[in-house]
Amino acid sequence: MPIRNVAIVGRPNVGKSALFNRLAGRMISIVHDQPGVTRDRIASVCKLGSAPFEIVDTGGIGDDPDPDFAGTTREGALIAIESSDVILFVTDAHDGVTPLDAELASLIRSSARPVVLVVNKVDVEAHEGRADEFSRLGFAHTVAVSAAHGRGITDLISEVEALLPEAAGVEPEAAEAPKLALVGRPNVGKSSLVNAILGDKRTTVSHIPGTTRDAVDVATEREGRPYILCDTAGIRHRSRHNTSVEVFSVMRSEKTIRRADLNILVIDATTGVTAQDKKIAGLIQSANKPAVIALNKWDLVCPTDDPELVRDHVARVQRELFFLDYAPVVVLSALTGENVRRLFTTVEKVRQHSTRRAGTGELNRVIRAAMERQAPAIKGNRRFKILYATQVNETGRAAIKPPQFILFVNDPSLLPDSYVNYLCARIRDKWEYPGLPILLRLRGREGKNARTMES
Repeated sequence: MPIRNVAIVGRPNVGKSALFNRLAGRMISIVHDQPGVTRDRIASVCKLGSAPFEIVDTGGIGDDPDPDFAGTTREGALIAIESSDVILFVTDAHDGVTPLDAELASLIRSSARPVVLVVNKVDVEAHEGRADEFSRLGFAHTVAVSAAHGRGITDLISEVEALLPEAAGVEPEAAEAPKLALVGRPNVGKSSLVNAILGDKRTTVSHIPGTTRDAVDVATEREGRPYILCDTAGIRHRSRHNTSVEVFSVMRSEKTIRRADLNILVIDATTGVTAQDKKIAGLIQSANKPAVIALNKWDLVCPTDDPELVRDHVARVQRELFFLDYAPVVVLSALTGENVRRLFTTVEKVRQHSTRRAGTGELNRVIRAAMERQAPAIKGNRRFKILYATQVNETGRAAIKPPQFILFVNDPSLLPDSYVNYLCARIRDKWEYPGLPILLRLRGREGKNARTMES
């Protein structure tokens, strides 16, 4: 049974995103004085009440703070209203009832959904009287709050729970659902790919670079398996950021790379790998994260099936991103839906391989054979030796974990990076591990001089 849904709507800059973050219990939506910062529908789960429910932040409706996106922002808010069980209609106590508030009240009332009128920015008790003015909007349930300071949130939760359907049978967020971050530079089609996966205009799609600002988490299923899709702002060179909002968006995207279970690096097939694509790939590599490369907009390169052309483009991407050589490449088109299913087949293959374990005896035989075939160089008058190897039993909540091996050695400082790559390649020859970085932890005698390396 789907989780119960609460939509947060209102005109721009009344504090919807601040309220969303307060209910979610963490900073998700970007909060800024600039109107029109939120453009997409952003979802999270509120666990402040007796049972969890989903909250959806939406872009501000009206006033055209960002005319390029006014239509799509309004459409997204209307979709959120229609799919909600309860609507939180947010207004601003400082501004009083505006003509746009009255217009939105009529729109929201026509949805026939239960509504809680939230009078925000009542920061101190002396301001509570300001909420009385909003009674003329005609809603039965009104709560004065301060999203910034947390005032009135308990009363708001009580009102919401009284209007929501019964929580029986509601399943909270599945901890095992892999978080898939779609990352890339601006305008490569990340949001289009999210929408193609969902079959829903959840995220705003535009030819204007930088459309997505928040890291948007959306729950979905593919062939019965749950996933969390994390759409992100396009990451471009810091010198090209136009506003503080965009700088914060890029910082959020970089954070999403680190918290995701697997990163899908989206590259524009019409331009190929750029310098910025390489930098983003470097962020994924530095974070030791599983990865798949999605070569998007293939319909613009080759409208008909041409296997040889596909092989050429894939090989070129792999050459350019040689340091992310563990990431498989999927050629697709978000616009036509071509190979989107293959993308998830690849993601599932990565997930399955992340659960594979190398037997200790076989692992040591592979390592021993590799060292016999090519011994490490002598450093000074000492040679690097591996005494024993074993795979770590990974713990934690991550749904896709890179394979990690402990090598008990004579002295970790004797091992050059090039030999680490050689050992990892021999491990891949045996167990493949597509899409997964291999982590090696070197432990010297008596546990001294430990090192962690990856390839």
